[in-house]
Amino acid sequence: MHITEGILPIQWVFTWFGVSAPFVGIGVFHIKRKKKISPAYLPLVGMLGAAVFVFSCFPIPVIALNGMTTSHPCGTGMSAVLLGPFVSVVVAAIALLIQALFLAHGGLTTLGGNIFSMGILGSFSGYFAFKIAQRAKLPLFWCGFFAGMISDLFTYLGTSIELGFLVINKGGSFFKAAGEIFAVFMMTSQGVLCIVEGVVVGFVLVFIYKRKPGILLSLGIIKNL
Repeated sequence: MHITEGILPIQWVFTWFGVSAPFVGIGVFHIKRKKKISPAYLPLVGMLGAAVFVFSCFPIPVIALNGMTTSHPCGTGMSAVLLGPFVSVVVAAIALLIQALFLAHGGLTTLGGNIFSMGILGSFSGYFAFKIAQRAKLPLFWCGFFAGMISDLFTYLGTSIELGFLVINKGGSFFKAAGEIFAVFMMTSQGVLCIVEGVVVGFVLVFIYKRKPGILLSLGIIKNL
């Protein structure tokens, strides 16, 4: 979910950058550590970074919100499962930065907020959804499905929360505003997109398992073949 440039007041610009920066820093540390252990890790990060970039490159304007934000698939559920949530935050941050600089999609002042919703909430919710589904001994497809779907839902929820905070200084109700914005997302394209992305992530994991199961094994996603 991309909040449009210029939407966030200056105090929220710094707030969301302050919240997001430590996660990006930890993610960079994880990448440096893991690439020393496995030379193939960095190319995998690059490949998934490209996938997240493409996934989130097709903005669908949310007309009911007067151009304040756009909706689209995210891809962070998939990257969080394969790379871990902190590295997935870095992947999302790079994709969002490139889109803001070259595609006028999102913005530099809203980058921290977009990293929070799509990178942090999207990655961690998708990762934990996958782990919970695994503990419930669900098939790999359904583990991936819930990772992709829950990741999208929390991303939309994060954007709704960020936009909901904007009404506080105007005497509005945060909970009412955030709830209405989230409902608009679900009643438009996002209700369908979250299901579609869940299916895509599920099929991707099954495809990798059938063709190159060693990748999932080396990443610790599965315990044995």
